[in-house]
Amino acid sequence: MNFTAPVSQFMSSRLVSLAPGDPVSMAIDLFRQHHIHHILVVRHKQLLGIISTFDINLRTGYDESFLHEKVENVMTSGIATLASTDRLNVAIQLFSENLFHAIPVVDNDEVVGILTTLDIMKALSVEDNARIMEK
Repeated sequence: MNFTAPVSQFMSSRLVSLAPGDPVSMAIDLFRQHHIHHILVVRHKQLLGIISTFDINLRTGYDESFLHEKVENVMTSGIATLASTDRLNVAIQLFSENLFHAIPVVDNDEVVGILTTLDIMKALSVEDNARIMEK
C-alpha cells in the first residue's frame, strides 16, 4: 500500500449527512439504513460536526424525548479534518493518536468525503488478497 497516496484514493465521497436541526431519530434511521457508524452534520456543504453511533450509545436507556432532540445537541464539533490531498500516512497518524474512527475530508471549506478506519482496513485487505492471488 502506498502510504504517501492522497486520502482521496481511500475516502468515501458518497456522503450521508444531516442538518444541525434534524432530530436524533433521523440519525438512528440513517445509521440502520446505510449500515454506517458516522454521519457528517453540515450546513450548505460546510462541516459543523459529526455524530456517531457511539454518541447515540452513550445515551443508553434514552427515553422518547431523546429521539426528538436536535442532532446539534449530540454531535461532536471542533473535529480534526483532512484535505483530499493529504497523505494517507497523515490520516493514519491522526487515527493512532486519537480515539476517533472517522475523519471528514474538507477542501475549500466544503465537505468532499469521509475517511474511516474501515476504509483503510478494506484497502489493506484488497492489497493482501492481490498478493495472495499472485503467489
